[in-house]
Amino acid sequence: MNSRQRVEAALSHRQPDRVPLDLGGTPVSGMHVTSVYKLRQALKLDPPGTPVKVTEPYQMLGEIAPDLQDALELDVVGLGGRKTMFGFENSGWKPWTIFDGTPVLVPAGFNTDPEPNGDILMYPEGDRSVPASGRMPRGGYYFDSIRRQEPIDDEQLKPADNLEEFGPIADADLQYFAAAADRLRKASDRAIVANFGGTAFGDIALVPAPWMKHPKGIRDVAEWYMSTVSRFDFVYEVFRRQCEIGLANLSKLYDAVGDRISAIFVTGTDFGTQSGPFISPNNYRKLFLPFHRKVNDWIHEHTPWKTFIHSCGSVVLLLPDIIEAGFDILNPVQCSAVGMDPKTLKEKFGGRLTFWGGGVDTQKTLPFGTPEEIRKEVRERIAIFGSGGGFVFNSVHNIQANTPAENLVALYEAFREER
Repeated sequence: MNSRQRVEAALSHRQPDRVPLDLGGTPVSGMHVTSVYKLRQALKLDPPGTPVKVTEPYQMLGEIAPDLQDALELDVVGLGGRKTMFGFENSGWKPWTIFDGTPVLVPAGFNTDPEPNGDILMYPEGDRSVPASGRMPRGGYYFDSIRRQEPIDDEQLKPADNLEEFGPIADADLQYFAAAADRLRKASDRAIVANFGGTAFGDIALVPAPWMKHPKGIRDVAEWYMSTVSRFDFVYEVFRRQCEIGLANLSKLYDAVGDRISAIFVTGTDFGTQSGPFISPNNYRKLFLPFHRKVNDWIHEHTPWKTFIHSCGSVVLLLPDIIEAGFDILNPVQCSAVGMDPKTLKEKFGGRLTFWGGGVDTQKTLPFGTPEEIRKEVRERIAIFGSGGGFVFNSVHNIQANTPAENLVALYEAFREER
């Protein structure tokens, strides 16, 4: 099988010739730029000091370039938008050095001038005339959204305030996605996973809207979570209108990219904590399931794409409803969370969900374990999840900073040995 056939077999719950491998195909299956740098150095792909591109500044994800894709024999490639989470384009690369000394290249809109206390502030669309929307503390590795919540007057609160970022997709974006899909399809036989945006209802990473200069509505994380209960009708109406816009955009996007993609990243809204879901199954059914089902139904009726849901934490109690909503793929499969035992997940849900992730724990095993502990976990996960298809190997969420180079090498050596 080639990579695309391998991935599509796994997504259809047929046994592929080997387990497919993803790194960087989605914004939640990548690697921090410092770890990309370490891996490239360990594999001797670059001379020392060669910078790596930061392709998503919000999470500081590094570019998984074609030579690294080839070296690891990856089966997936991602199709994302033109702009970063801070609203500026991924272009005009310039050098910068992360606090730990890693040399990188960042887009032109990336602010590299530190504040007097050493923090790095990030501005929507790179416009320093408006309030900053993100902060990397001195010595840090990631950006946190800055709270920019205006006082809320419930008498004046309108759903349109939380819909400002949603609208008909621009012709420029349609042209970009069409050209990028064509380029990726011709460049290799890897399966393409698209992240078009616009269909993630209540994704808490998006609520503060760090790409918007003056976001209105409910933009504070705590306030939003409380509003799903205290302002249920308001949030439901936001989702209803967003869904209408999203479905119209999906129709245009399918016309643009057609069957060149294999799967679509629908939502990254997190529903789980370490110990259980923070929304009851009943509330998921009332607030989220109706819109997830509409999106999935449209995709399955009009396209061959498989649909991808990302939710961290313990979501085992929600999996029957997630399946009912029509999702094909579950990520990141956080096996360390309560109730997320790999064998149980595969036995109960493996015939209806493809597990994309779960290959190695990125909270403890990968950053803090020994190479042999990593190899052992990789072997176990492939044996459990890989049987009968329905598995794309990836770590549990993005591989983080401060992961030892020898552990990164052990991860991919173990995969190659066991796949």
